[in-house]
Amino acid sequence: MHVMAVSTVSDNSKFWSGLKRAHAMLPKGARWKVAVASQDGAKAVNIIVHDSVDGVRDFFETHAGAYATTEYFEADAANAVGLPR
Repeated sequence: MHVMAVSTVSDNSKFWSGLKRAHAMLPKGARWKVAVASQDGAKAVNIIVHDSVDGVRDFFETHAGAYATTEYFEADAANAVGLPR
């Protein structure tokens, strides 16, 4: 499934540094599809393919949770436009 992690970022530099380190430690079978921030760095959207929302939440919070408040959702991939496969 595609899991959306939508973040309100409190420390832009530490948030993205944590995610860059995390990228090298993705759980087995997970694939990071999208990582994008608003121009001011206050918001971020990440899309990770994994077998559960809880798995993405645990992984994401471990690496960047201290620097953002993040909500997690299963994406409606069947109706998405331009979602990388």
